[in-house]
Amino acid sequence: MALIKKIRQRTGLAIGVIAVGLIFFLVGGDILSPNSTLLGGSSNKVGEIAGESISYEEYVRKIEETKFSFQQNTGRTPSEAEMYSIREQAWQALIVERVFKNQYDELGLVISDEELVDMVQGENIIPELRQQLVNPTTGEFDRSQLIAFLQSLESAGPEQRAFWAQQEKLFADARLRIKYDNLLSTSEYATKAEGRLQHKMANTIADVDHVFIPFYVIPDADVEVTDSELKNYISKHKDKFKVSDAADLDYVVFNLYASGEDSTAVIADIKKLTEELRSSDADSVFAIRNTEGANPFRTYLPGEALPESLTSNVDVIQAGETYGPFITSRSTYITYKITDKYEGTPRMRASHILFGTQGLDDAAKAEVKSQAENILKEIQGGLNFATAATQYGQDGTAQRGGDLGWFAKDDFVTEFADAVYGAKSTGLINKLVETEYGFHIINVTELPKRETFKIAAIELELGPSDATRNDIFRKADTFAAQSSNAKEFQANAQAEGYRVLQANGIGAFSRNLNNQTNAREIIRWAFNEASVGKVSQVFELDNTYVVALLRGRYEEGTASLDQARAQVTVQVRNEKKAAKIADRIKGKTTLEEIKAEFGDDASLDNSADLTLATSVLPGVGFAPKAIGAIFGLKNAGDMTKPITEDVGVIVAKLNSITPAKDVADYNSYQASIAQSNSQRTSYMIMMALEELANVKDYRYKFF
Repeated sequence: MALIKKIRQRTGLAIGVIAVGLIFFLVGGDILSPNSTLLGGSSNKVGEIAGESISYEEYVRKIEETKFSFQQNTGRTPSEAEMYSIREQAWQALIVERVFKNQYDELGLVISDEELVDMVQGENIIPELRQQLVNPTTGEFDRSQLIAFLQSLESAGPEQRAFWAQQEKLFADARLRIKYDNLLSTSEYATKAEGRLQHKMANTIADVDHVFIPFYVIPDADVEVTDSELKNYISKHKDKFKVSDAADLDYVVFNLYASGEDSTAVIADIKKLTEELRSSDADSVFAIRNTEGANPFRTYLPGEALPESLTSNVDVIQAGETYGPFITSRSTYITYKITDKYEGTPRMRASHILFGTQGLDDAAKAEVKSQAENILKEIQGGLNFATAATQYGQDGTAQRGGDLGWFAKDDFVTEFADAVYGAKSTGLINKLVETEYGFHIINVTELPKRETFKIAAIELELGPSDATRNDIFRKADTFAAQSSNAKEFQANAQAEGYRVLQANGIGAFSRNLNNQTNAREIIRWAFNEASVGKVSQVFELDNTYVVALLRGRYEEGTASLDQARAQVTVQVRNEKKAAKIADRIKGKTTLEEIKAEFGDDASLDNSADLTLATSVLPGVGFAPKAIGAIFGLKNAGDMTKPITEDVGVIVAKLNSITPAKDVADYNSYQASIAQSNSQRTSYMIMMALEELANVKDYRYKFF
């Protein structure tokens, strides 16, 4: 009775516990997450641009827009790797919208309706459309495809119309950016004084001798470096040690390898399937039902390469025969059955150089023909055909040396097909061939072939079975469960013989953990859920299970000593070595004496044609401070003080200097400076505006 009374007294408490439990079950993901809105977090915020908060919903909408555009252009769903790129494009689009919109408005930059029409269907079709609407035969933009597409929009569904509206907006935004960049880049100007200085730097020649003493002449053991000195160096050189959010991880990898039993089972299965395929009357159906690989049944047209695992194991391939199983480079077993072997439609291979004449009058065509004849003569005289095709070809094949691949006679216009199929041997056709597209120089690379194969293939992967996976997972899970802190993590790994790997300075947006690819979930765990010293659950990657330990986490700003120890130790040690080297040089008046002090470890060289425009000292490497000091010397025989560069210490002696002669004008130098500056303008403006906008990126919490 007493027990029943206690139960009754606690019934209300029990119901309350159950209710709370249900609430946590239903919405616990939000309550318990570090970004919980219910607990005052900011789960909606993926970043800030120009002081404006970017919500998760807005970012996802932009991702979906970009993804939709990708699907329309490619006809397929993006892979996970492509989704990463799409998310980056969406984020950059949000930055551009906010960072540049005010700039466009202040400058009065617009895209008129007439300009947009001209971009998508007028005389100045934009490159984006030209690249998408290409005639496969000529490799050139096909206006008829564009007209057909635009006409089809009248009866298209809402999704297709929405896609085109989005494309037009993207085209307009891109054109606004081009206008903005051009406005700034064309405003670049270099003064006459800048041109004169550029001329002086490029044409003033110094003849110098220089001795180079590398830092290693002083052993590391001879230089003591304290933590206090390292911290002081970081404090004085904060710009050198800027870091983003980062984490240090220890982790253990449990590889998913097939066991001996797995291998035996796969071999038995492929042998059984091989015998069944050998006796099958429905090769294609049987292969499709039983293979784990791609292309279970395929027709190989004349000229197409047969599978390497077949040709490397079989000398003479006979129709009706079954070959295999063979092990492939992909760690799979594969068997082939030659369902049919017959003489199909002939196909041959050739390369060409097209000199286009479409839309030209007779006089212009005559000029094109004359040019083509001259190039043909150069090729006959020894000019490499592929080189000529790359330089002179006017269709899409130019970038691959004019190669047309394997083709049947009916694949090309009559004049072209008759010429190549009339060839009796491989090599250059010694006359121009004219078609409706222009004049062609043709090189026959393969004569017609007819042999065609139909091949069924069964392929089985040699991977871990479910039992093997479960066994490996149990080991990983046991290790994670028994390692509640860093000390236990290390001790348990050592006891079990597991190798503990380290990943240092992992960024919040990283996707890989050293050579472990697609490790994004581990990195998200490190930056969202984990605390220093916490051990993770088991993560499943492509072919491994991973258990991780968060060893350290660092916020954006100046690196701590732990983060920068290796780098700053080298810097401070080298400074001290430079001081020791300078002490040993004191009192020595010639480069030869300095060289003798350090023996074969030092080098003494001469540079007879050094210019101020260069930053590399021959025999030494990157040495801008030394070159600047050399051109600060006034008289022959003058020597520099010891100069510390990243690679060691340099002392130089001026033998002679030949000043640059004045020229009539410096226009070419001014133009060179202006052009160089204008090429960097777009990037530099983007970086400057992003910095002014104070972009903050928190997407790592979500993706």
